Amino acid sequence: MRYEIRVDGHMSKTLTEAFPELDHVMMSGQTVLFGRIIDEAQLYGLLTRCQSLGLRVVEMRQLPE
Repeated sequence: MRYEIRVDGHMSKTLTEAFPELDHVMMSGQTVLFGRIIDEAQLYGLLTRCQSLGLRVVEMRQLPE
């Protein structure tokens, strides 16, 4: 499954490096993390990582294959 996670604000290089399994782009005051996620455990782990780093997730969605 492919997912997109939108985070409020522009993440620094150091923060984006905390998500090596995802690609990212910055647009319209947000950072968009995207990539293949194997299962729900990995998805919840990514969301927990966002929370522990103080990132505000504004949207998360599954992308078409």
